[in-house]
Amino acid sequence: MSSLNAKVADELVEMRGLRFHYRDWPSTREGAPTLVLLHGYTGHARSWDAFAEEMTDRYRVIALDQRGHGESGWAPADAYGIEDMADDLTAFVKALGLNDFTLLGLSMGGMVTIEYSGRRPPELAAAVIVDIGPELIRTGSQRIAASSQASDIFPSKEAAFAAARAINSLPPVDHHRHRSDYSLMRLEDGTWTYRFDRALRSVSTLRPRDAATGWKSCANITVPTLLIRGALSDLLSPEVAARMIETIPNAMFAEVVGAGHPVPLDAPDEFLAAARAFLKG
Repeated sequence: MSSLNAKVADELVEMRGLRFHYRDWPSTREGAPTLVLLHGYTGHARSWDAFAEEMTDRYRVIALDQRGHGESGWAPADAYGIEDMADDLTAFVKALGLNDFTLLGLSMGGMVTIEYSGRRPPELAAAVIVDIGPELIRTGSQRIAASSQASDIFPSKEAAFAAARAINSLPPVDHHRHRSDYSLMRLEDGTWTYRFDRALRSVSTLRPRDAATGWKSCANITVPTLLIRGALSDLLSPEVAARMIETIPNAMFAEVVGAGHPVPLDAPDEFLAAARAFLKG
């Protein structure tokens, strides 16, 4: 992957009573459309840095820190539903005057993508859903819940990264370290903790929608859609993925070998290839 683009801008926007942070990469191509990226649970906009840079030949790329994550504001504990985040995206699209844009969401961001796309917004041109669906494998859900309750105070960034590698050794080391470092903030005693709302340490705070509502949203998506699954995923089963492709009227499917649930983290080059085959700009 190429080096990061020095022209990327970090911006702030106030919407719906919260301050939001986003990163904005200009395209190297004049008149390019926009690609909006949504991270997963506990993630952040900086996790998209390498991927976004690689897509600037085709798109202006924007990565949003969703509410309670990264450098965006923390919401009340009862305001972290998928619908809340989809409403944020609606406000964001309006604030930036986006039109004919493509939306790509991973995990929690994929749930937001399903909800938002199912509303049939006229500004949306295409969607990419990464390793998530209306129904989840129970073991994967339990793993994420257990991880959210694990120790989240570290004496150093190195210790935090070591803990991340102990959980998942699949990602390329430098790529993984980048995500880990930008996941952290310093506490007043000099230790480090994760840069997302403490209310989200309990995954139930997200208030995921029921399966029937998710399937209804899938059936209501009209834009061209790509579903990407990690071949080693413990969250999105092949059966649910197949049903999604049947349910979403204009859907394609790609599976990334060697990747688990966090596909862009585990196999960044392979994820990039799968995405670029669909995202033509």
